[in-house]
Amino acid sequence: MKLLAFETATEACSVALHVDGQVLERFEIAPRRHAELSLPWAEELLAEAGISRRQLDGIALSRGPGAFTGVRLAIALAQGIALALDRPLLPVSTLQVLALRAPVEENQILSAIDARMGELYVARFERVDGLPVARDAERVCVPAAVSLPEAASVYGVGTGFAAGEGALVAQLGAGLRRFDATALPRAADVLALAVPAFARGEGIAPEKVEPAYLRDNVALTLVEQQAARDAKAKANG
Repeated sequence: MKLLAFETATEACSVALHVDGQVLERFEIAPRRHAELSLPWAEELLAEAGISRRQLDGIALSRGPGAFTGVRLAIALAQGIALALDRPLLPVSTLQVLALRAPVEENQILSAIDARMGELYVARFERVDGLPVARDAERVCVPAAVSLPEAASVYGVGTGFAAGEGALVAQLGAGLRRFDATALPRAADVLALAVPAFARGEGIAPEKVEPAYLRDNVALTLVEQQAARDAKAKANG
């Protein structure tokens, strides 16, 4: 199996390649350089592995939530390559990818990404057979709205635990065992989720991938922007 993966939903940029069990990756904390780095890295990894794009079986991506421009970039890159090659896409949750940054011995995990404007992207996961499985819905909310089931205890991962001077840490109190506020999602972890999904036949057509923005007003703005572009093209056509 040969899968290429993109993760650009946060300030970190990464691209990874899975070739028959071996994983190669490029990773850098590079705000505003994602578009510059992603495709050259992909070409470098393919060359390093000695394969061509045509030998890829599918394209994996982190589909959000996260920075809107980063989420859009990953989808655009993955769609473009998948459409050109007629290959399926394997979209996975950025919060689920982030959960893999927790130590392997931690089974109850809360992923939280700083969403700015005093809010967080957050979801809770349980590790099952080594991989995180969602135990509640992804959401965007203020730290004060995050709660855990009674007697639950979690390991926290993500920039959301540093946001607002540690507001989420204070909110969870004793329910938070430990946390890593520096953890960022990586493309190699996208592959950890996408490879078994591909083996189960869960790839989708490129045009069917949906970003997870979670903020409805942003999604509406993007729809409005596209409508404006379509109208302008029609007027000029």
